[in-house]
Amino acid sequence: MPDLFRAHGFVFMFFSLEHAPIHVHVVGKDGDAKYEWDGERLILQQQHNIKSSDLRKIRTMIDDNADIIVSRWNQYFKEVKNED
Repeated sequence: MPDLFRAHGFVFMFFSLEHAPIHVHVVGKDGDAKYEWDGERLILQQQHNIKSSDLRKIRTMIDDNADIIVSRWNQYFKEVKNED
């Protein structure tokens, strides 16, 4: 389960056996969210028990780091695919 980064009490990650499209899970003490890549940006798809103020912080982190998230996803799953 590769962690991408941590900020504001949340872990931004994806699971090692993921599926398309590119997406990132955000997990905190009290809740979680999932953002999917639509070809231009990561869009909130679902969230559970995260305050709106935290969602704004998460949105900023997602937008500021979208290039890293997409790059790490592509790199990780390319490497996993090549191991098969």
